[in-house]
Amino acid sequence: MSKDHSDFNEEILPLRSNIDQIDSKILSLLARRQEQVEQVVKLKKKHQIPVYHPAREEDLISKLRDQAKQSALDPDFMEDLYRVILRQSRVKQTGQMEHKGVKAGAKVLVVGGSGQMGRLFVSLFEKSGYETRILGAGGWDRAEVLCKDIDLCIVTVPIEITETVIERISGFLSEQTLLADLTSIKARPVEKMLESHNGPVLGLHPLFGPTTPTFDKQIIVVTPGRHAHAGDWLVEQLNIWGAVIVTSSAQEHDEVMEIVQALRHFATFCFGRFLHDRNIRLERTLEFSSPIYRLEAGMVGRLFAQDGAMYSEIIFATPERRQLLKEFIVSLTGHLEMLETNDKATFIKEFDQIARWFGPFSEQAMRESTFLINKLIERF
Repeated sequence: MSKDHSDFNEEILPLRSNIDQIDSKILSLLARRQEQVEQVVKLKKKHQIPVYHPAREEDLISKLRDQAKQSALDPDFMEDLYRVILRQSRVKQTGQMEHKGVKAGAKVLVVGGSGQMGRLFVSLFEKSGYETRILGAGGWDRAEVLCKDIDLCIVTVPIEITETVIERISGFLSEQTLLADLTSIKARPVEKMLESHNGPVLGLHPLFGPTTPTFDKQIIVVTPGRHAHAGDWLVEQLNIWGAVIVTSSAQEHDEVMEIVQALRHFATFCFGRFLHDRNIRLERTLEFSSPIYRLEAGMVGRLFAQDGAMYSEIIFATPERRQLLKEFIVSLTGHLEMLETNDKATFIKEFDQIARWFGPFSEQAMRESTFLINKLIERF
């Protein structure tokens, strides 16, 4: 070993030792922080306070960014680090809070409880101490017994049979039972529940799939039907499980979902179909791809990794959705002349007009997509 290397090793050893000691202190501080989180959990359980407090978290992040600047640290790095710490804290809290039942002694029936989403909710209700019953496709001969004295009936079945199942189960429910559904459309199911059941009605739409490991910051849309206050305990329970609640009318929900779900999924399907028809070599394109292309390609591939029947029900769910998608296709064909005439001026004019319409969201989108891109680079 050369003298230079020998000197280097001798000089770096105390520095590495100091770093190891600092790492040990960081771990010790994180453990102490977790102890305080445990105390927070106890207080939140006692006072039935939701886990997620967005204003508190954003205020903390802002303060940490300022402190990072004052300490000559990268504020983006500090934010990334604490986003991970805060999420871990929320997940930990949610894991303990989910065992807290808001309505002690309540009985819950999950119609379709053998399906993926049904099993997820059955598991959560059971963990929270509720007597939870399941009605599957072959169990209708026991429907009357299963519905006896229940406080909540949740319908979680495919869209195409939701209204039929609502009408069928309603005949077994008392007027004190809260009837809810988990369908991704709301107007028709809520209308059918109000028509078939004289008791309290509440529409729910979880904006996530059944494989989600935690409800942390997952959105559930609540559409009040009848006697909305009777469902307050259920909404509070969803909060305790970590969900973020968005309240909406059934009509507004469906109009927004036409864009958020149907149009987005259909546009992704069309892009995938075009790649398929052109027999594009996906693996080769990824070798040439920028991180943003890989991210976009990943979202297309993600769609086709899932169940086509499920997406067909979402996309074709209502005449309004199908009409919107036809208008989308017509909109695309409207750009043919621009391409045929090589009209760059028109493209730029329309581009600038649309950019003004997007307004401040464009900057927000740039920040968020840059964050995702950087995370993708770190991984791949």
